[in-house]
Amino acid sequence: SKETVNKRLYRAKEKLREEQIEIKLPDLDEIETRLENVLRTIYLLFNEGYYSISQNHPVRKDLCFEAIRLCYLLVENEQTNKPATNALLALMCLQASRFDARFGSGGELILYDDQDPELWDVELISKGTYFLNQAAQGNKLSGYHLEAAIAWWNTQKEDTKEKWGNILLLYNQLLQINYSPVAALNRTYVLSKVHGKRRAIEEAEKLKLEDNQFYFTLLGELYTGIDKHKALKHFQMAIQLVKSSADKQLIQKKLEKLHKE
Repeated sequence: SKETVNKRLYRAKEKLREEQIEIKLPDLDEIETRLENVLRTIYLLFNEGYYSISQNHPVRKDLCFEAIRLCYLLVENEQTNKPATNALLALMCLQASRFDARFGSGGELILYDDQDPELWDVELISKGTYFLNQAAQGNKLSGYHLEAAIAWWNTQKEDTKEKWGNILLLYNQLLQINYSPVAALNRTYVLSKVHGKRRAIEEAEKLKLEDNQFYFTLLGELYTGIDKHKALKHFQMAIQLVKSSADKQLIQKKLEKLHKE
């Protein structure tokens, strides 16, 4: 009956009132803890776009710029505008500044040494530099600070000892506070710039990242000009592990060039 329905609705409303959860902002300590998780999620979102292999796309700019947008919102909020937040935003802006230089007209990947600096986005570099300076406030050094500083040096066009020496020092610090195989691998490339290929080969082979295409690609690069047979072997190992056509094209070109020498 209509009366029965009304009674049920009334009881349902009363129950909702009893179970109603008060919505309020967490205290400052809780915000700090939650912020760490939010920054980590945004960082992973950006990386998913930056190193994307979904649908055979080597980069997903939509994911990267969404991560940047979300981090902007945190910077604009007084309670979440922290040094680590600015450092992460700086890192993403600086990384995104080289998007157009990372790939050729056919979608092929272009390694750092072969990129055209004229294609780097000056506005994003400027923004990244600004947020990196903002991140310097405070006394806590995060992995985002170090990665952002590395990214900043990578936007400096001059190929100098000072540049690579500073990047190597930053990688040494990064590996101490936040070790990752990818960072260790990147460090060996920088090591080759500072101390030469043979020293870098020694360090790289200790990593034994035998399920990582970039590990074998780097070893192929390092052995090029030193041991042609080993260079070919490593590039062939890399091409078996590639997941995107862009990476496959890049390695195939290197194999063809080696065979002609």
